Amino acid sequence: MLNAREPVLTLPTYHPPLSGREGLRLDFNENTVGCSPRVLQRLRRLNADQIARYPEREPVEAIAAAFLGIASNEVLLTNGVDEAIHLLCETFLGTEDEAIIVVPTFSMYEISAAATGARVIKVAAEADFRFPVHAIFASITKRTRLIAIANPNNPTGSAESSTELLRLASYAPDAAVLIDEAYFEFCGETVLGAWRELPNLFLARTFSKAYGMASMRAGILAGPAAQMAMVRKVASPYNVNGIALACLPEALADQEYVRGYVDQVCAGRERLQQELQRLGIEYWPSRANFVLARLGESCRPFISAMNRRGILLRDRSSDQGCAGCVRITIGTADQTDRFVRALGEVVDELGIAQASAV
Repeated sequence: MLNAREPVLTLPTYHPPLSGREGLRLDFNENTVGCSPRVLQRLRRLNADQIARYPEREPVEAIAAAFLGIASNEVLLTNGVDEAIHLLCETFLGTEDEAIIVVPTFSMYEISAAATGARVIKVAAEADFRFPVHAIFASITKRTRLIAIANPNNPTGSAESSTELLRLASYAPDAAVLIDEAYFEFCGETVLGAWRELPNLFLARTFSKAYGMASMRAGILAGPAAQMAMVRKVASPYNVNGIALACLPEALADQEYVRGYVDQVCAGRERLQQELQRLGIEYWPSRANFVLARLGESCRPFISAMNRRGILLRDRSSDQGCAGCVRITIGTADQTDRFVRALGEVVDELGIAQASAV
């Protein structure tokens, strides 16, 4: 009888609630208005012959590398950051190894690591979701082969300094240390290029957030050339589709569009945090394109009330330490206006402010 490998049989599953998403999308940390017009124009110029060909990744990797200011052999384009995580796990993890993650965080770190048969060590964030530096150091052993950190972290929005992250990488030279910078554009903190002194360091970026291209599934994995050559052995030469590859140069070229959107998000983030504070709703200061707030027992009624107003939010109650928490994606100035108006209505409707004051 055919059976899946034991690690697969016991693997946790990740089923994001993607169905029925009509309305203002403040639930998946996507760009809420979509990609650059230049990307759409490039899509319209695609022809049947281009779609019939196998995709050629390397020329676009050269463009991405030039944009980042690094060498082409330090860059691998991936099918979203999910594939970047998967490839690192496949390259460096075995059944006798250990991977360290900080929870709560992005689910795919655990899933991709556990699928290899490696043991996943979960280190809990400190109070107020502070980065547990000392606990991570204490968890590193001779079997540690991967440390994956989202910076800023999802779903908390917290970010650690590059100095601290590089200190961690230097402390674990036998482990691949992945810094997932999916929300870099909203934060500005980066370890880009630091692998030239720390050859176990890797960085991931995505086009799914600030660039508004989540459905195209395009990401970047960057790191030391010698180690990236090993990762390339595991990757398919056709892992990124030709449509995404045709559009990425246009997305990178239109930084004015990206900056304009990011500026609105950062302003909206500050405004939302001020409004939550005014209402007495607990939240955590964020450096990403979302804010995590604790509504307690009102969490699900709050999400439902927002849904009735055509606004979609993400319940994060099942994440460790996030009971009663909702994650709110920040959009444009007009969208933030709409959300803040609805927030006041729902707070009054459910008596949330009164309950918080008790």
